[in-house]
Amino acid sequence: MNISRRAVLATPATLTAQSNAASLEQLLALPAGPVDAVVDSDTYNEIDDQFAVAYAMLSGARVKVEAIYAAPYLNDRSTSPADGMQKSYQEILRILSRLKKDPEGFVFAGSKEFMGKEPRVVSSPAASDLVERAMKPRRGPLYVITIGAPTNVSSAILMEPRITGRIVVVWLGGQPYDWPTAREFNLFQDIASSQILHDSRVPLVNIPTRNVSEHLRTTTAEIDRFLAGKSALAEYLRNEFAVFARLHSPAPDFAWSKVIWDISAVAWLIEPKWVPTKVVPSPVLTPEFRYRNEPGRHPVRVATWVNRDAVFDDLFKKLAKA
Repeated sequence: MNISRRAVLATPATLTAQSNAASLEQLLALPAGPVDAVVDSDTYNEIDDQFAVAYAMLSGARVKVEAIYAAPYLNDRSTSPADGMQKSYQEILRILSRLKKDPEGFVFAGSKEFMGKEPRVVSSPAASDLVERAMKPRRGPLYVITIGAPTNVSSAILMEPRITGRIVVVWLGGQPYDWPTAREFNLFQDIASSQILHDSRVPLVNIPTRNVSEHLRTTTAEIDRFLAGKSALAEYLRNEFAVFARLHSPAPDFAWSKVIWDISAVAWLIEPKWVPTKVVPSPVLTPEFRYRNEPGRHPVRVATWVNRDAVFDDLFKKLAKA
């Protein structure tokens, strides 16, 4: 199914659907109280998604996770987008097993390929479930914690544009809007699906990497101090971190740290003041991976900073009690 880029821009039908559910401004309001959510994650891409999935699952007082979707990725930990998605699916199962959570009807396989350069539906169980789940009656929006290439999420938007009035996408992706380039792993892997997030008028909370989520660094010493032996899940994540550190640290005595990027998206839903944001006009994301300002664009919410210590304190305490 091929759809021109013009087709993913807001249409009268889309705007009517939004007005019938809630206005864009209402949907972009800061979350208050427990929220319904799904997680879309390229979980085996490195080691930050594992922490984010666990963080969301352990934060039920604020974030009620209804489903987890495996997203595609392609890097040195996969041989193709399909392989990356399948490895992410299996990693989600490993995390849930340590939480004693039944994955049946809860974990869904995602896209086996990226959209590419032009918007098109990439069918998957994850995209279909998101459409079905978003259209169910509920008291507030369904928050879509998107911490990978947004192929599954953007495919769902193309499949059923009415969901743009019923969901809020919280996306870890791209760079600050005044940065010389928008290029970042989640964004550039699938440029068409990333453009849909900026053009479809879906309520978007964008958490950039530079100057924002990159502050979420931790070290082997800190991980050992707060997670070693605390719980089955904490120990699993500690071991994953240690393996990653051995592969990527320049030397055993080097002062190496690792960014756990994706916990920022979960943290914003738990406590918005930990991840300050502002509402600005959505930029145009160009095929050259740059942001361009145009008058009259719809609003989005973008993060400007993150309180690193508050987020890790909350995360480590929850993992210790898992």
